[in-house]
Amino acid sequence: MSEALLDVKNLRVAFAGQPVVHGIDFSIAPGEKLALVGESGSGKTVSALSLLRLVVNAEVTGQALLGGRDLLALTERELRGVRGGDVAVIFQEPMTALNPLYSVGNQIAEVLQLKRGLTARQASAGVVELLASTGIPEPARRARAYPHQLSGGQRQRAMIAMALASQPRLLIADEPTTALDVSLRVQILDLLSDLQRQHGMAVLLITHDLNLVRRFADRVAVMERGHLVEQGAVTRVFEAPEHRYTRKLLESRPERDVAEPAAPGEMATVMKAEGLRVTYPVSLPGFKGWFRKGEFVAVQGVDMTIVPAQTLGIIGESGSGKSTLALAALGLMPHQGRLEVAGTDWAQARKAGRDRALRQRVQVVFQDPFSSLSPRMTVEQIVGEGLQVHQPHLTAAQRRDRVVAALADVGLINDTGSGADWLQRYPHEFSGGQRQRLAIARALIVDPQLLVLDEPTSALDVTVQKQVLALLQRLQRERGLSYLLITHDVDVIRAMAHEVVVMKDGAVVEAGAVDRVLRAPEHPYTRMLVQAAA
Repeated sequence: MSEALLDVKNLRVAFAGQPVVHGIDFSIAPGEKLALVGESGSGKTVSALSLLRLVVNAEVTGQALLGGRDLLALTERELRGVRGGDVAVIFQEPMTALNPLYSVGNQIAEVLQLKRGLTARQASAGVVELLASTGIPEPARRARAYPHQLSGGQRQRAMIAMALASQPRLLIADEPTTALDVSLRVQILDLLSDLQRQHGMAVLLITHDLNLVRRFADRVAVMERGHLVEQGAVTRVFEAPEHRYTRKLLESRPERDVAEPAAPGEMATVMKAEGLRVTYPVSLPGFKGWFRKGEFVAVQGVDMTIVPAQTLGIIGESGSGKSTLALAALGLMPHQGRLEVAGTDWAQARKAGRDRALRQRVQVVFQDPFSSLSPRMTVEQIVGEGLQVHQPHLTAAQRRDRVVAALADVGLINDTGSGADWLQRYPHEFSGGQRQRLAIARALIVDPQLLVLDEPTSALDVTVQKQVLALLQRLQRERGLSYLLITHDVDVIRAMAHEVVVMKDGAVVEAGAVDRVLRAPEHPYTRMLVQAAA
């Protein structure tokens, strides 16, 4: 296409002779927004970054014409002028993409000086202007901050400012909102749309979030296992998908399949909190800090009740206090107020040294299974570790039988014994969905009454997320498990929860039955969360 800004033809990528991208073709017009979608491992990120030869040890062939110049035929020296100049990249995780040793302003100024030839004084003024254009409050002060001193949304905005510093013709945005709350995702996408219109640049968005594609992109290209299976206008592809894989992605929204628990008054509660309060000590400014500490209230006055076979969803943005509440529920955080597990007070049991039995009743599944599973332990050791603590009388053979049964419960070993050889494998040998199933098996093996689910599907693709949620629903029906579900995903709450608590700045702003809260939210903050997820 002569009018295309970027025209990719027969792009092939291989590692050590093994192909991972199989001759794909796509183009982007000036000022157009194209979304490249697919599950993890589909080849979308490798395809995009290979255009700038940013993938180590990749064997790349084909053509990538940018304004008539073939990027894949340029020398390394010539490519340096293109990278961060004509083509800029926003990476998925700003905390790892930004240098922790330099202030945000210094890192943006470096681009202005190298790519646009500005003086140090001009670059300093340009940094403030760029940060202001991305909506960061107090841009002059934020320019002096280091990455760890900014929130997730502010770090992503700083990354956008850095990418725009060179006034690129094409912006590659690699999962730019995956780590952000639902409201921040909308803000970042709206910001990118505004800046794209102002600068007239084209955007290549890499994502697996179809809601973002529907909201942001003009056209969409769908990748499966290194093949481009379908592309076209977003409205056409979403309303009448032609390829089975596209239909599978569009049908992967979480489905509600839960039974209603008995009324709280008809049975003993699994967990009950009254006036739960969690605080952190903080330094006071000035000379007052020499003599005493201040107090930051992370959770204030939360009341909640969880009965058998019930899911209580806790929803809110980062900093709302929901993860702190989860730590308190696990007995890992000192708290004020009353918190009971099966009628026993957590604080009193801990003081008396009798909290081991409570810890068996309350287990946790963390957000990122890769970081929560020890890379030095085998599957058998990881899943069976809880038995050594809570049931030390079991023999090695009995523990192995229990491990196999737990893996069968979560669908990793079938009735014929297929998959039993996985016992001696390590976490890195499994996919993200399989690792999360291992984490669930590890929690289930000690027969808990309550699972604390801390963002259990946020790191997973939509299809895998649907599978894991269906597994949790089945386990709840079969075992009568209760869940304390911590998430910022309204769709997950809608599929899983019976009751929901909405938190903001450590306080509960709204609570009640999930149907009532999500269909007719009363608090403005709840309405904002629901609308952002629509």
